[in-house]
Amino acid sequence: MAVRMELARILIRELNDYQVIELREVAPVQDDDARENGSTGSSTGQVTYSQVENGRSFPIVIGLPEAQAIERRLKGIGVKRPQTHDLLVNVMEALGGRLESICIHDLTEHTFFAELRIRNSKGELLKVDARPSDAIALGIASNVPLFVEEKVLNEAQREEPE
Repeated sequence: MAVRMELARILIRELNDYQVIELREVAPVQDDDARENGSTGSSTGQVTYSQVENGRSFPIVIGLPEAQAIERRLKGIGVKRPQTHDLLVNVMEALGGRLESICIHDLTEHTFFAELRIRNSKGELLKVDARPSDAIALGIASNVPLFVEEKVLNEAQREEPE
């Protein structure tokens, strides 16, 4: 079972050429609740999500270029020419595919594993292996949901230092 997550913070701290981001558990909320809690979303029938009270979260260490790409997307800063993540989205779309979601599906030996879930032109769901940092950057670029498998959340909770 996968749990929906959102990118909660970027630039938590800098570690030489790396950044730490944090993912936090979110759940769907009613539109009235969302407005009261300041959640993002709209009243156009889109599902709105809000952080889960006492929800789970965990950090992921990522490379500086990916952190910068994610931060640029979150802040709505455009670039004159397509960057690598933009290129991949453009290639997917040119081939008739559409990114549907991102899923962090495994945690082995302190390394997270993710996949891009792409719907091809025939309607088939393809799962493509990706680093979580690249997957998150692509997910933000395409405005798709980010999921984390329960087993990964549980393992990440065990690995966090006290």
